[in-house]
Amino acid sequence: PGEPLPRWALTVYWRSDGYPLWRDRSLLAGATSAPSNYTIADAERLAEALALRLKLDPGYVNPAFEDPMHYLQRERQLPINVDPVDNHLDNPEERDRVRRVFERGLETPVSMVLPLQRGSGKNGPEWQTGLWMLRGQHLYLIPGDSPAGLRLPLPSLPWVAPDDMPSLYPINPMVNRAPLPRPVQQPIAASAPELQQRNKARDRKPRTNESAAWIVRTALCIEPRDGRLHIFMPPVASADDYVDLLAGIEDAAAHCGVVVVIEGYPPPYDPRIENIKVTPDPGVIEVNIHPSRTWEELASRTTALYEDARQCRLGTEKFLLDGRHTGTGGGNHFVLGGATPSDSPFLRRPDLLRSMIGYWLNHPSLSYAFSTIFIGPTSQAPRIDETRADSLYELEIAFSQVADANQGYCPPWLVDRIFRHILVDVSGNTHRAEFCIDKLYSPDSSTGRLGLLELRGFEMPPHARMSLTQQLLVRAMVAMFWKKPYKNPPIHWGTQLHDQFMLPYFVARDFEEVLSDLREAGFAFEADWFAAHFEFRYPVFGTARQSGIFLELRQATEPWYVLGEEGSAGGTTRYVDSSVERLQVRAEGLVGDRYVICCNGRRVPLHATGKVGEAVGGVRYRAWQPPSCLHPTIPVHTPLVFDILDTWTGRSLGGCSYHVAHPGGRNFTTFPVNANEAEARRGARFFAMGYTPGSMTIPPVEDNPLFPLTLDLRRPIKSHKAL
Repeated sequence: PGEPLPRWALTVYWRSDGYPLWRDRSLLAGATSAPSNYTIADAERLAEALALRLKLDPGYVNPAFEDPMHYLQRERQLPINVDPVDNHLDNPEERDRVRRVFERGLETPVSMVLPLQRGSGKNGPEWQTGLWMLRGQHLYLIPGDSPAGLRLPLPSLPWVAPDDMPSLYPINPMVNRAPLPRPVQQPIAASAPELQQRNKARDRKPRTNESAAWIVRTALCIEPRDGRLHIFMPPVASADDYVDLLAGIEDAAAHCGVVVVIEGYPPPYDPRIENIKVTPDPGVIEVNIHPSRTWEELASRTTALYEDARQCRLGTEKFLLDGRHTGTGGGNHFVLGGATPSDSPFLRRPDLLRSMIGYWLNHPSLSYAFSTIFIGPTSQAPRIDETRADSLYELEIAFSQVADANQGYCPPWLVDRIFRHILVDVSGNTHRAEFCIDKLYSPDSSTGRLGLLELRGFEMPPHARMSLTQQLLVRAMVAMFWKKPYKNPPIHWGTQLHDQFMLPYFVARDFEEVLSDLREAGFAFEADWFAAHFEFRYPVFGTARQSGIFLELRQATEPWYVLGEEGSAGGTTRYVDSSVERLQVRAEGLVGDRYVICCNGRRVPLHATGKVGEAVGGVRYRAWQPPSCLHPTIPVHTPLVFDILDTWTGRSLGGCSYHVAHPGGRNFTTFPVNANEAEARRGARFFAMGYTPGSMTIPPVEDNPLFPLTLDLRRPIKSHKAL
């Protein structure tokens, strides 16, 4: 909030063949390098040199100005006793914008613009330019804060019929490509009079209602901004063109002796060029690293990324107001595929995708043990069976359309058609799904046909080795299903999905079955490797022991639901109800039906684990009361008092209490600054005391057939008929 341009992306590109994209590092300005105080004159000199390097007439370089009509009108709206430079506008962004424009002057160009496109000439591909015919005498930019390349008045260029509009046609990702060219440094001539003859046909002025298909409609911009020369790259159709243009820019920069910043359109997707990208998401910095072909590469890059983040004082974890330790919330998505789309295992063997989807559905621990705290139907990565009621029915039909290995050819486009409309969230969004196939073989664009599968159900763990353990798990499953496809039909869990597998006991038991399958397939996984994951995901609130009975309270997971639309200052808002939480109660030492575990005087439905005297159950409660939530009249359940009730005597033997808010009534408004403060906040909410004194009424068994393992304190008491 408050940033004029909150969306950006910083990307490092390099050629996979080892040849440099940019030879002289000294000609590139870094993000932290000192500004050089370049002016528009330096931009003009560089633009003319670049035009000559590309064998174009430098006379086509245009200065671009801020629109005087817009800012003069803005000036006329100011009070008479206010200086436009010190304008006292209420909006700080608008105040800075007006101040910058009037300090520079409306007669001073903002940027130099070279109309530029790649076309076909007599001797093959060549760079082309042309006149930009506008109604005004000068080229005026659209008002705003963005770079000049994003504010070009393209709608004011001569009209062109939709059928004649030039388009960029990206190269099919499945095409085999020759090695990238290796540009060599070329001298820049002092002048080139013969270049004026090349564009005469393109400089013809169109007649009224004539479609001007010959007009060049893309441009390269050179803008002095913050003391640096920013070069805004135009869109091009291929990486070969991008490499050639980049080599021309480097030669021109060396000729003029200037240092530049490259921005604008990135190179088109090409497996011959790799990249690592850093972008902002709400509350987090997202880093997309380049593909790893071996486990050694993956381990090295993941470890280096965590270490670089630490040195930048960035973390892969955060603490909530109540002291809970969790991930950043930005996700830790794993992308699987091949070096090229044709190498993708999911396009070569579609049954591999079927196996992974089916196995994940039958083992909910894979969906919940490593996920964010925001889970459920409206989360960032909902399971298929959390969307429509009949989603598994439709999925089984889709599974029947996938041929088994070596039993027929399945074209890549068919894989997308089979799963595209099933792997979605409740609103039909293909990106917000646990198994995202947006970049598998989407017909929407060439960048959607990369043969990639994205697993979105993983949260950022606090340590690099924890992340690597997760990635090792996924890699082993790919290998296991490649050798032996998984053909078991999906289990229709129903409400059992959120009744059982919100509790850590059932998640751990299910995950042990996963590890057992991997060991049987020849991968020697051990449960201890994931002990840190379970303690991080399901921390213990506290324990109590009384009369040989042991109680443990542990964090469980709770689905959050999106609420109805509400009006807000910025428009329409849909809140998420995070006010309801869940914890697991585990008891040891229970004998027969003599002892009952109660929470706030109500019986906790306990499920025997198979171990003598051990049982687990869940408690769902309201942790805080926001103004907008489900059932807003239900108050906060604080504290949660747990009793070990002896039904023979009608008295509590002891127990513990858990305060969902600070027991001293403190209302924290700031997040913990470190792990010590977070741990102190967590520890202050649990007491191994505070049980109900005196005689107690034996609570009835509450009938909840949809969620038999969960005591929902928000529900009114409904007794079972046979007590």
